[in-house]
Amino acid sequence: MIVKSLQVKDYRNAAERYVELKDGVNAFVGANARGKTNLLEAVYFAGVGKSFRTPRDRELINNGKDRACISVTAEKDGITETVKIIIDKAVNKAVSINNLPITRMSELMGVCPVVLFCPDGLKIIKDAPADRRRFMDISLCQISKAYFAALSNYGKILASRNKLLKSGGATDNTLAPWNELLADVGAKIIKSRRGFCKKLTPYAAEAHAFLSDGKEALSLEYDGVTGESVDELKEELKKGFIRDRENDYRLRYTHTGPHKDDIVISVDGVDLRAFGSQGQQRTAALAMKLAEMKLLTNVLDTSPIMLLDDVMSELDASRRKRLIDALDGFQSIITATDSADFDERVNVIEI
Repeated sequence: MIVKSLQVKDYRNAAERYVELKDGVNAFVGANARGKTNLLEAVYFAGVGKSFRTPRDRELINNGKDRACISVTAEKDGITETVKIIIDKAVNKAVSINNLPITRMSELMGVCPVVLFCPDGLKIIKDAPADRRRFMDISLCQISKAYFAALSNYGKILASRNKLLKSGGATDNTLAPWNELLADVGAKIIKSRRGFCKKLTPYAAEAHAFLSDGKEALSLEYDGVTGESVDELKEELKKGFIRDRENDYRLRYTHTGPHKDDIVISVDGVDLRAFGSQGQQRTAALAMKLAEMKLLTNVLDTSPIMLLDDVMSELDASRRKRLIDALDGFQSIITATDSADFDERVNVIEI
C-alpha cells in the first residue's frame, strides 16, 4: 500500500493543505508548531478512524470552524482507494471509501494500514499493561475485522458485568450468564493475541539485533490465561472467575480476563518494563514497531505506512542511519526539525 496524497481542510492549524508522497521514506521537516505532527496524525486517523493524541474528535477542528476534512488517497496493485473523513461539531464523524459511506468502523480497518511510533512510544515498554494491550489491539484490528468485533463485544459484556458488581446485587446466579459470555469472547481475544505475540517475536528480535548492532537479544512473552485452544482458554477463564469471585464481590470489579493481560518484554533475560534503561526501552519500542510493520506486511499482503513522529532527535547518528536502513522497501513518514538528519534517500517535504 502506497499513500499517494494527503489533503486536509480546517484540520488543526491547517486551513487547507495538500501533500504528495513518494515511495520510500518521506520527511516532514520544519520548525516546531508548523503542523508536521498534525499531518502525520491525519494519515493515522485515515488508517484507524481516530487520533493518537486525543479521544475527542472535535479538538481536531480548526478554531472558528464547524467541521474538518481529511482525504487520503492510496494505491495497491494499481487500484486506487480514497478514504475521506469529515469531523463535524454537530454530528458524528462521517467516513467514506471511494465516496461510499461506511456504517461501521470495522469497514475502515485494513484499507490504509498504519504503524505509529511517537514520543509516547515508550509507553509500550515502561508504562501500564493497558498500553501494551492497546499496541496489540490496534494491530489486530487492522488485520482482522472479526477481532475488531470481538474486542468491541468484549468491552460491552465487561461493562455490563462490572455494572452488576457495582450495583451490589450481584450473585453467583446473576453473574453466571455474563461469565459465560465473557469467557467465550475473551478466549477468542486471548488466542488472537497469543498468536500475534508468537508471530511478532522473531521480527522484533531481528529488528532489535539490527538496531543494537547485535549487542542485545530481545524476547516477548504473552502474560495471561494459559491454553492453546479457544475451549481450553474458555475453561481457564471460568476457573479464574471462580478463583477471583470474592475479590470481584468486594472490589466490585472483574479481575479475570484479557483486559488484565500483558506482554513480558525482556532483553538478555532482564524485564525491560521494570529494569531497562531509557536507551534500552527506546530501542526495544522502536524494534517492536518495526516488527509490527513487517508482520502486518506479511499478513495483509501489503505494507502499512510507517509513521514516525519526532523520533530522530532521540537517536544518535548511528541509530538514525540504522533506522533509515531498516525502513528500506517500505513507505514511511518521519517528522523532524532538521533536514540534516536525512540522506539523499529521503524525500524531504518542507512544512
